[in-house]
Amino acid sequence: MESNTLVRPETEQVISGLMLELGIPAHLKGYQYLRTAIIMCVEDMELIGSVTKLLYPDLARQYLTTDQKIERAIRNAIEVSWERGNGELFKKLFGYSNGVEHSRPTNSEYIASVADYVRLEQGFV
Repeated sequence: MESNTLVRPETEQVISGLMLELGIPAHLKGYQYLRTAIIMCVEDMELIGSVTKLLYPDLARQYLTTDQKIERAIRNAIEVSWERGNGELFKKLFGYSNGVEHSRPTNSEYIASVADYVRLEQGFV
């Protein structure tokens, strides 16, 4: 499903590349939901403060599913990412790597960190 975004195509490529480097397989439903969520938050960081009230319902409408399925698919994608992803990139994005000494970031933390990183790298700030 295409998103109608204001984000530049190269920014979408950066997000996709980051997600693959973070260990999220593109075949997971959560990959698409998370990618779209990050794009939406790059455009409007205020969405991070209202993940359950605004972001998930917007994604659910866009993908014709429920908020709960969106949340669960994103959580699953993040769990897979935490097990497989590049530890150095996790350290760069979250301040710690994906080891046993740290629990995985929440959906909101993950989305916020990746969106903020992309905004800084792509000059949105």
